[in-house]
Amino acid sequence: MTDKNRRDQLKALFGTVDTAPQPEPKPVNPAPVEDNLPEQPKQRTASGAIKAMGLSLGGISRELEDARKIRESLEGSERVIEIDPQLIEYSFVEDRLSHNFGLDETFRELVESIKLNGQQVPILVRPHPERRGYYQTAYGHRRLRAAAELKLPVQAIVRELSDAQLVVAQGKENAERRDLSFIERAFFARNLIDRGFSRSVVQDALALHKAEMTRYLQVVDAIPKPILQAIGPAPKVGRPRWVKLADMLRKPEGRDAAQKVVQQDHFKLHGSDGRFDAVFERLLDLNKPAATKAGKTDPAAARDICDGNGDVIAQLLNNKKERSIGFADTVPEGFVDFVAGELNGLLQRYRSERKA
Repeated sequence: MTDKNRRDQLKALFGTVDTAPQPEPKPVNPAPVEDNLPEQPKQRTASGAIKAMGLSLGGISRELEDARKIRESLEGSERVIEIDPQLIEYSFVEDRLSHNFGLDETFRELVESIKLNGQQVPILVRPHPERRGYYQTAYGHRRLRAAAELKLPVQAIVRELSDAQLVVAQGKENAERRDLSFIERAFFARNLIDRGFSRSVVQDALALHKAEMTRYLQVVDAIPKPILQAIGPAPKVGRPRWVKLADMLRKPEGRDAAQKVVQQDHFKLHGSDGRFDAVFERLLDLNKPAATKAGKTDPAAARDICDGNGDVIAQLLNNKKERSIGFADTVPEGFVDFVAGELNGLLQRYRSERKA
């Protein structure tokens, strides 16, 4: 095959064969017939090879685009991984009043649940901003503590978060799960403000309106922190009674009286709601008019009942307004039922002895 023939074949393959030049049309008489019209040049079409190449390139482009979307999806997805609890620190903003004071009354239930059924909901962490290889918790602190106690790896989602994003996630998770009591939400809000976060960020984290935010801060600012920590989260106590307690604690005598209550030995025998009641009732009594107080017996009428080891198991209140026995939280429920069943017999015994 000559070079000329080879070039012609290549030109034909890629649709580049030169067409022969058309002769100049000859002059014709007026009213030409249709057969004498000059032939229109044919539109050049791509050869089969070029069409195939175009389809192939189009397919490759689509595959590359699909691969890019898949890669972005994978990079943006959040996988649950296992992390050693020793590598995870708590959030830099405290939101609970129960962690450090033994007042998390349902924590044992959580530990048993994870022990029997495993961790059902992962926690959220971010890479630690200062310690390479460590993490910081946004939410899931109780699950983290439970896993650490059980010496199990914790299931976690790792996400890049700024400080503001972390506290917003922390607050929203607690709000959605309704985990925080009224006073814990107020405590969390104050801690965020003290950390330098703007009110708008705090309101977003706790899903609060501006007026609500003001009420939260007014309450928590009126309660001395030692008293607040001694009482704990008080999950059954709502805003009205906390507002009333805060009002009574604004007076120096109220703060002094509350401090004396929380320092009593039997105070710690109560759960968090009971501790609130103890402080609240004492301050109510302190704020009653003198004429009302005059009819009451001496506070010494309230006395502790101890077991053989000297541990308080109940408190007896005996005055003109109230006669009652309150059992400590450490006393088994079965014993309370047992005492209730024995009361009638004890009363009959008392009456018979009085007649003798």
